[in-house]
Amino acid sequence: MSNSYKYIDPDFTYTDPKTGLLRNLQDITDSDVLLFVESGAVTKRLQELYENPIKIKEIDSLFEIHRHLFQDIYVWAGKKRIVEISKDGKQFFPISHFDNAFRYIDQLIAEFKKIPKDNNKLLAEKLTEILDNVNYLHPFREGNGRTQREFLRLLALEKGLTLNLNPPDNKSVYERYMKGTIESDVGTLTELIFELIDRDEK
Repeated sequence: MSNSYKYIDPDFTYTDPKTGLLRNLQDITDSDVLLFVESGAVTKRLQELYENPIKIKEIDSLFEIHRHLFQDIYVWAGKKRIVEISKDGKQFFPISHFDNAFRYIDQLIAEFKKIPKDNNKLLAEKLTEILDNVNYLHPFREGNGRTQREFLRLLALEKGLTLNLNPPDNKSVYERYMKGTIESDVGTLTELIFELIDRDEK
């Protein structure tokens, strides 16, 4: 987790005031141990979604994915954050307007589902639009990136496409993904997603 993230959480809703770590179901108080255990648990749960994919219906499916991935670690898995988050001075979507954002993203998902399976260009553009909005929403206290990448993968899968935005054997893909999401660079993201789904279909 980047040190450039800032959380407005005076009541320590999510963190232990003594250790500064996220409260977790394992009562882990060492940051390296928490990182290791969380990574292992999420990797296992990701594999389960590869074997039994969740069908994306609307924004609720994003919360279902988060709940599945982080159920072993955090009691708030699958629940929207109740604190404000910013990164490098840029605030993510304010929690007071979440309901409006949810309706808008539901609309984007519905538009995606109407795009013909063979129109990779339009599919890539709509996936990018969904990703950009979900990333700005940043609905969870932790685990947003992993959840939204899986969300995109499952959306693409419904069109018969393979999409991996964090391949273990291609660091540049992840770097371009990070640049695109951090800078809200839809051009970079569209190009990346189109390149990946286009290549995988050939």
